[in-house]
Amino acid sequence: MSDQRKIVVHKDESIKKQFLGVDFEVLAIGEKSMVTKMLYKQTDLIPLHRHPNEQNGYVLSGKYKLIIDKKEYILSAGDSYSIPMNVEHTVEIINSGEVIDVFTPVREDYL
Repeated sequence: MSDQRKIVVHKDESIKKQFLGVDFEVLAIGEKSMVTKMLYKQTDLIPLHRHPNEQNGYVLSGKYKLIIDKKEYILSAGDSYSIPMNVEHTVEIINSGEVIDVFTPVREDYL
């Protein structure tokens, strides 16, 4: 993984990926964390899941229903959230948009 780390990642250098049908970009990758930009479409279906990574996010655009540990939250531009590691969660896309997510440790399944 060390070969993927860079001090600065310019926007044309982001790594375009797809996971469970959701398009996203891997931005900065550090030793213990990573930054992604999720490109959510209204047709995306994110299953209820959990992972061993803490996930913190910031909504750039769009509208979402975030369900964390069976509690529902409506999020729109300017809102942020924190999902503890190993806690069940999902997101329903109400309006397409973009979200910045920071994961720690690095999500190996996103690389």
